Amino acid sequence: MAVDVIMPQMGESIFEGTITRWLKKPGDRVERDEPLFEISTDKVDAEIPAPSAGVLKEIKVTEGQTVPIQTVVAVIDAAGAVGAASAPAVPAAAPVPPPAREKAAAPKGAGAPPAPAAPSPVPVPAPPAASAPVASPAPPASRGNGQKIRSSPLVRKLAKEHNVDLAAVEGSGAGGRISKKDILAAAASGGARPAAPAAPSAGAPSVSPVAPPPGGGAIAHPALENAVPRERIYFGNYEAQPMSVMRQRIAEHMVASKHVSPHVYSIDEADMTKIARIRERSKAAFEAKYATKLTFMPFFVRACVEGLRAFPTVNASADAATVVLHREINVGIAVALDWGLIVPVLKDAEEKNFLGLARGINDLAERARAKKLKPEEVQESTFSITNPGVYGGLMGLPVINQPNVAILGIGAIQKRPLVIEDAIAIRSVVYLTLSYDHRVVDGAVAHQFVGKVKAYLEGWSEDIL
Repeated sequence: MAVDVIMPQMGESIFEGTITRWLKKPGDRVERDEPLFEISTDKVDAEIPAPSAGVLKEIKVTEGQTVPIQTVVAVIDAAGAVGAASAPAVPAAAPVPPPAREKAAAPKGAGAPPAPAAPSPVPVPAPPAASAPVASPAPPASRGNGQKIRSSPLVRKLAKEHNVDLAAVEGSGAGGRISKKDILAAAASGGARPAAPAAPSAGAPSVSPVAPPPGGGAIAHPALENAVPRERIYFGNYEAQPMSVMRQRIAEHMVASKHVSPHVYSIDEADMTKIARIRERSKAAFEAKYATKLTFMPFFVRACVEGLRAFPTVNASADAATVVLHREINVGIAVALDWGLIVPVLKDAEEKNFLGLARGINDLAERARAKKLKPEEVQESTFSITNPGVYGGLMGLPVINQPNVAILGIGAIQKRPLVIEDAIAIRSVVYLTLSYDHRVVDGAVAHQFVGKVKAYLEGWSEDIL
């Protein structure tokens, strides 16, 4: 029995991934949940496990290719017969005749669709000849009446570069989402929009407004689009390094977040002296008793849980004109890697005691650095925390991790003089910075939330042993 291996979704706002390395080759035996290939997105570099035991029969997507989620990237012969799998174990560079003809018909130039040889659960566009619906006038009319255009920041950027009107493109992805291949097919078939200056000739206003896409998506502001020149001039001594796939995805995700969410910041400082003393006297016993390290992070997560319970608006997401208030508290915790940054998610933090928080945080961080995270472990965050303080940063203004509406930045815990009851004392102090989406969270709520976190940290009373 043939089992399809699909590109998983590694986050709420991730709709495509890049295969960076295959860990097996056609004909190799694989076990269920054994690492099969590595992918890169803006949220995570991860090893993807095999969905079934058997023999890797075929690789459909080669290293370096970016494909939408749910695309079939390989096929496993679950029967496990090595002899049966040896015949079709053909490298991706030498496809069978039908895919070869499709490949020849694909548009020239970089970014041509890989034309998979077998159907996938979510249809992937065929060569440009199959993109005739782009010219139909029906999609723009219906979308003009309020239907949401579903696309990623990468797709919108690509559409602008190829002068393609997103409203005229019929998306082939899940729920009608427009993919990179849809844009390339539309551009190759002449589905470009008319030149912008031609429209306002009949008495239009002299200032051309930038219309937001239906559904409250990001606004394509010309100043942002033109901020980075397409041609760069290099001079003097330099080293030019191409961005990794993960770095490119992080860049797209951060730009989209700043574009969509009006960022506002609330800053306060918390006296961590009591917690610092508790940790210092308890960390050896804690590690010996529970076989896990005692860091400051579970203290901060516990305080944030109490703050989110008191102010649920901060534990929310924004979806166009709807505010989604989450009942569960899933805390995304940023983990710095040598090759980028990922945000694994500690699920149901409100149900965990201090030990559960400590073990969960340490486990996620260790497996993130070893590329052992599962797809569901980087999804469904409702609030995020980043900790630049471990590298000595006094404070930071972090970018909101979409689709959250807030992220807490934790600075370095340092000893500083404080005035306490009209006396100067040396205390361990930390700056807390909350970045929040002003569409959903107002300043009063944000400051009250930070105040609640501060009060819980300074008045810590929970026994950790």
